[in-house]
Amino acid sequence: MQFTPTVQTGNGATIDGSIGRIVSVTGSKAIVLLDGNTDGRVRTINERPEMGTLLGIDTANTVVLAIVSALSVPVPAQRDGDSEIWIAELGLVGELWKSANGGPITFNRGVTVYPALGDRVRVASKTELELAFCGDIARSVRVGCIRQDASIPAMVRVDDLLGKHFAILGTTGTGKSCTTALILRAILEKNPAAHIVLLDPHNEYATAFSEFAEVMNPRNMQLPFWLLNFEEIVEVLVGDPNRKAEIETLQELIPIAKSRYSSGRANESSKAVRRGVIDTGRFTVDTPVPYRISDLTSLIDERMGKLENKRDLAPYRNLKGRIDAISQDARYAFMFGSLTVYDGMTQVLSRIFRVPVNNKPLTILELTGIPTEIVNVVVSVLCRLTFDFALWSEGQIPVTIVCEEAHRYVPANPNMGFEPCKRAIAKIAKEGRKYGASLCIVTQRPAEIDPTILSQCNTVFALRMSNDKDQQIVQSAVADTGSGLLEFLPSLGQREAIAFGDGMTLPVRIKFDELPKHALPRSSTARFTEKWQKSVEDEGFLEQVVERWRASGVGSAGDAAQQAAMMADAIGFSSRNDASFEAAPTNFEHGYDMAAGEGPPALRAREPDALRSQMAAAPQPQNYGHQVNPNRGAPTLRKDNALSSPAGQQRTPSMNVRRDIAAPPPAAGPQPQSALATDQQIGSGVRSLRDRLLQRTPSN
Repeated sequence: MQFTPTVQTGNGATIDGSIGRIVSVTGSKAIVLLDGNTDGRVRTINERPEMGTLLGIDTANTVVLAIVSALSVPVPAQRDGDSEIWIAELGLVGELWKSANGGPITFNRGVTVYPALGDRVRVASKTELELAFCGDIARSVRVGCIRQDASIPAMVRVDDLLGKHFAILGTTGTGKSCTTALILRAILEKNPAAHIVLLDPHNEYATAFSEFAEVMNPRNMQLPFWLLNFEEIVEVLVGDPNRKAEIETLQELIPIAKSRYSSGRANESSKAVRRGVIDTGRFTVDTPVPYRISDLTSLIDERMGKLENKRDLAPYRNLKGRIDAISQDARYAFMFGSLTVYDGMTQVLSRIFRVPVNNKPLTILELTGIPTEIVNVVVSVLCRLTFDFALWSEGQIPVTIVCEEAHRYVPANPNMGFEPCKRAIAKIAKEGRKYGASLCIVTQRPAEIDPTILSQCNTVFALRMSNDKDQQIVQSAVADTGSGLLEFLPSLGQREAIAFGDGMTLPVRIKFDELPKHALPRSSTARFTEKWQKSVEDEGFLEQVVERWRASGVGSAGDAAQQAAMMADAIGFSSRNDASFEAAPTNFEHGYDMAAGEGPPALRAREPDALRSQMAAAPQPQNYGHQVNPNRGAPTLRKDNALSSPAGQQRTPSMNVRRDIAAPPPAAGPQPQSALATDQQIGSGVRSLRDRLLQRTPSN
């Protein structure tokens, strides 16, 4: 039974609204023989097919929907006015079931009732477009409009988008960053208690999410070294996988160092440590528990002292020298520069994954400023933590991690990249769906990404691409029914994309909404012709450039306050906002407790005279929870008051010393009033912190 579609003209007359008839049906494809323009009427855009147009084919109980994938004239006319055959190739994508009165009510992907030969074909109506493309409005977010009808919103199904991973692909300059910001903002506005981690290698997203984001960078971030697994810490401390002796040494000594720290926290720890009775079997090299770098170096010293052949000292010396150099490097302060070793894993996870959210559902991790040799290590740690957090929280807190410039971390070339980082991202891609760990891949070179990772992204937003290899990768990911749309890839306009996959109801060409100015990432193309019209006359411009350049590799005083706040939270203080507590950490800038008289004289000599006098006047308690060793600079703050230093054990100076960023020598003459006031505030902050620790120290 054939159905003839009709349309209403302006004078109320009803005419045939079809544009052709079915002449071939094969599986998910059909061919339409288009009608010629025999009535002499100029057809509107809604009455003629274009590439990507959604068409409707009426059957008894359904309206079959099909996308135009190709248009052709097999035998062109030789002269004007001669007849010719027009052919449209269709991909059958879904169907709308009709109600009792014949109107469409629900949309389903796939086709159960196929069109018959001779069935008439028409352009889908606005109602049909809305049913097909909008879907479940309550669980979808708008990102733009569809190309066929700008009044129909392009909706993304959030659960399917995040639950099965997604990718944003496109050549540089096509708007990947704006697309990423647009999609994430749309999700966050509708889901204010989300948990999203965005890896930002270019520091461009902070301005786009000012009201949503907690911004972390090397200056305010804490990622303790003991959170690294064995492969990651080897990459940081050794670097070369061929240095087997040093790697084996770390593999043997790290569990012992972890056991020493753990034993020192137990009430009976002191006796056990002195006797050398340490249960090393409790921990592996990958167990995420704290340990002290000073314990690790002292163990290396012990091994060196037991060697009879001095020629075997080289691996130990190299390893110890590397540990010493990295621990004193200000660029590694976010990993090795903690005020003290304490179990702050809960606080680290809380800040990264926004638990509780506190009106900041997005964490932006700015990677600029992290040493290039360990950027992949940091990404590996974060991706591994993301999966493990989702796993051990049993899916109660779904987490999404967004990898910008993903080809850096999961390259297709097996000889490039950091293998643990590849495995961590691949694990999220392959297994994360079951535990609520979601992945977003953003890249300008799909051909350079590990195909295993990209194949797991079930929703793709493909922006303009001109490279043949990149287009082939995208084409291999799209279903046959939407493959015709990919012919548009080289010619897509600005803010346009081909969207397909589980997050979209149908493959569609969309135009993204425009972001407001305050939500734009800092990724716009430089305006050369504008900037090259006049010279920069400001004499201080280069000095400012150099200052920012150098400051990128030096830790700031602000991160000490963040460390202290996290430490206070870990040991049970609730006065996170106490002004006196915030001032205290600046005394620990070098990794020593200057107020307690610790640290080399050279460092103490560089402190301002007024500050030294304030510290000297402060009361000195006999025991306030620090583990102090004469040969070890940095004390370790504990909840208990047990001193767990092994008897007779010699320890090297703390690796937390910041000799390269020590305070400058005081200027000659009296100190300014503002400097004295600052010194007094610092001294009172130290005393306040010490008094609090004394009050919380349990009595023996």
